[in-house]
Amino acid sequence: MTTLKAEIVELIRQEGPIGIGRYMALALGHPRHGYYMTRDPLGAGGDFTTAPEISQMFGELVGLWAAHAWQAMGAPARFRLIELGPGRGTLMADMLRATRIVPGFHAALSVHLVETSPVLRGRQAAALKGFEPVWHDTVAGALDGPVIAVANEFLDALPLDQFVMTPEGWRERLVGLGDDGDLAFGLAAAGEEILRIAAPAGSVFEQPAIALDIVAQLAGHIASAGGVALFIDYGSASSGFGDTLQAMKRHEFVAPLAEPGEADLTVHVDFERAGQAALKAGAALHGPTTQRDFLLALGLPQRAQALSLKASADQRVAISDAFDRLIAQGETGMGDLFKVLALSQRNLSPLHGFDLHRLPDRG
Repeated sequence: MTTLKAEIVELIRQEGPIGIGRYMALALGHPRHGYYMTRDPLGAGGDFTTAPEISQMFGELVGLWAAHAWQAMGAPARFRLIELGPGRGTLMADMLRATRIVPGFHAALSVHLVETSPVLRGRQAAALKGFEPVWHDTVAGALDGPVIAVANEFLDALPLDQFVMTPEGWRERLVGLGDDGDLAFGLAAAGEEILRIAAPAGSVFEQPAIALDIVAQLAGHIASAGGVALFIDYGSASSGFGDTLQAMKRHEFVAPLAEPGEADLTVHVDFERAGQAALKAGAALHGPTTQRDFLLALGLPQRAQALSLKASADQRVAISDAFDRLIAQGETGMGDLFKVLALSQRNLSPLHGFDLHRLPDRG
């Protein structure tokens, strides 16, 4: 039993079962034993790999997208370039390298990172040496004046609550103790009506309140102060029912309750509800579209070809493999599973990657 698991078991013994959201918050963000507080989880030696770690092409295209958005904003003389959950700093480093060719962009920006992990802050400092990034514990702390915010695989790691439809109505899904004293899923006792949503028995409804609050917070700031925000994450373009809680360790799925603090916990992002939250807060909405369509529209094939012209035979194979992985189709392929959603100030010109004039599929 992990140290954190022992603490959670004792907490439940003393206070009773806890919600899924509280369990996720403890497993991921416990100040001493939380998953993200104690390790660098990325890459082949970690538990999962994100798109920026697969290829520099991803970050370069996102960087040029941000530069175009800045120009569409009227090229403000000062703005904050913000990343939420910056990992090792790879995405931001690639964005900054690609945008050196854009006149005035670097002179106008200051780099701000929303990160709570001391381990990852160290990796980010090394990757972004020379750009003097400013770190923030919360999204609210990073917002000031016009902003361009980027969040890749950020919303999926935010805690949410789950509810299950039973013959007695909706009941909250909890983490308690089984007969063997180990962590186990259960349901709260039937009580007052929690939700007023019709659904078949056994349906699971997820309530991502924290994620929706952050989207609304960004949208409200952008509506009043100007800017754009780009969210790239795995999930659905339309709302529905289902249990999407999953755990990953050493690039394999594991049971979510097995090793809290030692495995990554994530959920699928509900992009329809995120968009609704943004619209309600006053921002304009672009998308969602798939990662495949977004990257193809931004010129991924041309960038891959340009890199290949200067590459060795082995490097060309790696570039081709990365290209295929980033736009892979199917239910589990990154190109289809991952969605892209942008928020902007109103009356902004169309943003690259979200119009109907996309490049043909590679085939």
